[in-house]
Amino acid sequence: MTLQDFSTYSVFMEVELKALEEKINQFVQVCHDLRADNHYLRQQLATSLNENKQLSVKIDNAKKRLEALLKHIPEHEK
Repeated sequence: MTLQDFSTYSVFMEVELKALEEKINQFVQVCHDLRADNHYLRQQLATSLNENKQLSVKIDNAKKRLEALLKHIPEHEK
């Protein structure tokens, strides 16, 4: 390999390394974004599960109150 061949090879290699570096940077950014999205979604899920639990308790309490009220209604009015 002559000196000229080596310099051409070096230029192509440099271009490929720059392209690889850019792809790695993009990959790292995507990973960072996905990690942030995942964290946000986990928070949203925890909030939704908590709200669901609270609503289930409210529904259960309302059901118990309705059942208690129905017991006080005379049979002929039902």
